[in-house]
Amino acid sequence: MHRRSFLQFVAGSPLLAASPTLGQLVRQDELPIIQSPEDALNVFEFEAAARSVMPPAHFGYMATGSDDDTTLRANRQGFSYYQLRPRRLVDVSNVDMTSELLGIPLEAPILIHPVGGQRMFHPDGELATARASRSRNTVQVLSTASSASIEEVTDARGAPVFFQLYARTDWDATLALVRRAEATGCQVLVWTVDLIGGRNLETLLRFRRLDTGDCESCHGNDPTLRQRNRNAPAPFTWEFLRRLKDATPMKVMIKGIDTYEDALLAVENGADGIVVSNHGGRAADTGRGTIEALPEVIEAVAGRIPVVVDGGIRRGTDIFKALALGARAVGIGRPYVWGLASFGQAGVETVVDILRSELRLTMQQSGTRSISEITANRVTRSSGIPLFR
Repeated sequence: MHRRSFLQFVAGSPLLAASPTLGQLVRQDELPIIQSPEDALNVFEFEAAARSVMPPAHFGYMATGSDDDTTLRANRQGFSYYQLRPRRLVDVSNVDMTSELLGIPLEAPILIHPVGGQRMFHPDGELATARASRSRNTVQVLSTASSASIEEVTDARGAPVFFQLYARTDWDATLALVRRAEATGCQVLVWTVDLIGGRNLETLLRFRRLDTGDCESCHGNDPTLRQRNRNAPAPFTWEFLRRLKDATPMKVMIKGIDTYEDALLAVENGADGIVVSNHGGRAADTGRGTIEALPEVIEAVAGRIPVVVDGGIRRGTDIFKALALGARAVGIGRPYVWGLASFGQAGVETVVDILRSELRLTMQQSGTRSISEITANRVTRSSGIPLFR
């Protein structure tokens, strides 16, 4: 107890920043777990709070990447390869974070991205997330694998969601999902293409060994519970994108694009937008972070359609870097799930509030008064070469 009290004292001391030795003494897992959303200094503190209240298998499902989790780590590490180039003596007394995506206004360029089965994290699941989305006027992208219906979530949000589509090999089944989304007023369909070849979630399986519950009793035939999710790849091609476009008046974004070549094909085949994503490191273990893939996608698109990026977003500086590299907005996943698991709707709201506050602060520190001023000359690569537009 004396050692813990000392560490807590050191954590709040200005000596910590000046002393590498003291810094090594204080580990995140040795500090108290936050007891309310208001206690959080940053979004990372919600992770420990979530883990403290979740069954190991449920936490493992959220925390896992694929194979060795290399891509999961790369999503965070990639942001360190870019640094900010702040400008001074700019009047930043008024900072405007508003933006738009496919004609839909954004109070800030932060989207609540799809995470399936949210009732495994909190009893209210996607409904709590929807209420937080409503209170913070933030776009919610709802997963096909939601534990609440799109009708229920739309009602809780008080406005349409974006609908993330896992297409079925049966076209009629896919079309039925599309029609349900249309009926709720959904304007944007987000077709996810990075899991067509299956995946291998070893970290999830390790966490399951720590859990005394019977996962299959509440998750049924969820394929992620199998030793290996290596189902036969679905026979989707770019023709399917054209078919989707022809079938619905909704805008169609394609999620899971990470290369110049595929970005070109997405534009050529009628995509209304692209999400640079590797499923939070849960698809192929490529070892490449999404922020590293973003520049080549932006180059290929050449401003013809908007690009969103997700994966590893944890700080306002991360959002700023993504916008400077050309993203129209960013998507968050695990951070709001940590908030949901630990404090329900209030946790999700606070995560959004923290990221917005950090982005505003970064904009002020960098001399940018609006989202449109966050351009490539505001960041530099690790080599020190500015990325001027």
